[in-house]
Amino acid sequence: MTNTPEVQRLLADFSLEMTGKDVEDLRTATPLIPAGTRINVTFLGNEDLPMRVAASKAVLEGGFVPVPHISARRLHGQDELTEYLGALQQIGASRSVFTVGGDPAEPEGPYPDSETVIRSGLLPEYGVEDVSIAGYPEGHPDIADDVLWTALAGKAASLAEQGLPGTILTQFAFDDEAVLRWIEQVRDRGIDLPIRVGVPGPAGVKRLLGFARRFGIGANAMIVKKYGFSLTNLIGTAGPDRLITALAAGYDPARHGEVHLHFYTFGGLTATSEWIQKFSR
Repeated sequence: MTNTPEVQRLLADFSLEMTGKDVEDLRTATPLIPAGTRINVTFLGNEDLPMRVAASKAVLEGGFVPVPHISARRLHGQDELTEYLGALQQIGASRSVFTVGGDPAEPEGPYPDSETVIRSGLLPEYGVEDVSIAGYPEGHPDIADDVLWTALAGKAASLAEQGLPGTILTQFAFDDEAVLRWIEQVRDRGIDLPIRVGVPGPAGVKRLLGFARRFGIGANAMIVKKYGFSLTNLIGTAGPDRLITALAAGYDPARHGEVHLHFYTFGGLTATSEWIQKFSR
């Protein structure tokens, strides 16, 4: 596929995501991924500290930039946070992190949201120089939009107060119009942080729909048809071709500011990296 300059511009400096279980897949995908690519490392309930640290170390060893996640509501206390940050710093993987509230309905410790982690002041003490924060272009199933906007503004302000550079990393989306409209609202609120728009990597249609329903986004028939698959045909895989092309067509740097893509690797790192290479040609 030969893409437009607009698509190439949006694809430049993309980032990827992996879990603690994806180390072997990362090693397989390494030749396909540009050196210096940011690779986020998840903080899931079925992972432990050694697994997360080992995955971040593998990212470093591959020649990439690890961005370990910190799931605020999963932390049982400050000791757990400092132990994690200390372990990351020891291997040289604490410079960039992604703070997110996390899935538990009730906090498991003293951090009810990512802003409390940022405001703790602990991140710079362990070598953190760049903090990603979450954004939700298509909303959140359990959080009202006004609460999301207040939280985003609070996190951005907290980073600014500490002199910490930041990035907004969004939940994956299916609707280009909703994403571009949301970015405009971010800028209208005076938040000028770079934005990484989450897009689903190629994966089975059923798997993609499962994630969409879980996170309460993109599950209606109009959106999934626009994205490029049908609710009546769940066989096969789907990639974000249409979504990225539409985002690139509507993206105006003067209006939207600095924007990049972040790939959620639902179909695996290798499959996603191969897809990006083919799509970039």
